[in-house]
Amino acid sequence: MERIQSALAKARSARDRKLQSGKPAAATDSGPWQELAEIRPDQTLLARNRIVALHPGRNAASFDVMRTNLLRSLRANSWTRVAITSPTPGCGKSTVALNLAFSLARLTDKRVLLIELDLRRPSLLGMLGLSGGPQFAARLAEGQLDMAQVKRVGLNLALALSENGVPSPAELLSAPRTADLIDALEARLRPDVILFDLSPMLVSDDALAFLDQVDCALMVAAAEETTVAEIEKCGKDLAMRTQVLGVVLNKCRYMEDEESRAYPD
Repeated sequence: MERIQSALAKARSARDRKLQSGKPAAATDSGPWQELAEIRPDQTLLARNRIVALHPGRNAASFDVMRTNLLRSLRANSWTRVAITSPTPGCGKSTVALNLAFSLARLTDKRVLLIELDLRRPSLLGMLGLSGGPQFAARLAEGQLDMAQVKRVGLNLALALSENGVPSPAELLSAPRTADLIDALEARLRPDVILFDLSPMLVSDDALAFLDQVDCALMVAAAEETTVAEIEKCGKDLAMRTQVLGVVLNKCRYMEDEESRAYPD
């Protein structure tokens, strides 16, 4: 554990030096964010895809609780980078990532960047109801930071998404050049929270290839689908490379009466 903490501290220190090497942005300077092209997700499709945290209310409550707990951990440790992964496909990690991003972005004093790095099966554009969209991953593979591939929803949520996957994602995600480009994107936008939607861990080494670039991780498991053995295996692999904040149980159809009570909207 001490080795992990030391490695994380060194990585964070190196990233901080890169950020501080440029001119600090004033709190009122929103230029880089205003320059991002704004997109408007399809509200009907969002609801159909269970993206419910765009607006406050009972449906968003679970993600708002997750948001509050996440921010507490980030503040306590001076962290910004959060990986979101799962043991296997179909657990809903991208749904959780998008909902958490929307929940965080409803805090007007927070700027949130969601980077899609599930480069075998990118899905966020489809979930948002958008097509003919950006190719952030393709530009990464070319060694370019192309801000035209980063879009904005509202005032304080930026999305770095890809319509198509790329060959050899693990090699791309482990390349020092990719880490430098992500650092450069962080330095330009200076978000308060960066969420990385990574590939499932038990189908490839893609997520493992990038975990040394994050501060912490959330694992999304599917109720009645993900096994305890899968959770334990992924938990150990995650803990060897970063700090594990917890396991999010998704697709839970049954709740105790006490858990399902809420104030009226």
